Amino acid sequence: MLTREGVRDLFSNLETGHGDVFFESVRDDVDWTVMGTHPLAGEYHSKDDFRHATFTRLNTVLKDGVVLQVVDVHVDGNVAIVELRALSTANNGKPFDNTYCWICTFDENDMISKVRAYVDSALVAQVIEENEQ
Repeated sequence: MLTREGVRDLFSNLETGHGDVFFESVRDDVDWTVMGTHPLAGEYHSKDDFRHATFTRLNTVLKDGVVLQVVDVHVDGNVAIVELRALSTANNGKPFDNTYCWICTFDENDMISKVRAYVDSALVAQVIEENEQ
């Protein structure tokens, strides 16, 4: 059964630089939608596609890569709503203080099967425009 503490523990891997541990709990065929009108927005139908298009791309424009801090977690049945905050610095020295809300659906094996992610679109567009080579 999905619990608030279990979800917080899973997501804490994104705070501590253990993103690979987090992604072990994401299905390979995840349905991940990044909402918005920025360069990372879109529908991704695999874990690899999502990571390549978002985390890998952001890691090239942020000095220490993407580090996400858990702000709050809400759980209802097999759905977790996770509020996150990025406290990163762009390659140009500007802060990348972004906020996220991920609505995650877990399958019967406690694997993330679907995500709808909301992010500050303007800030994402700005950091990519100013820092991507």
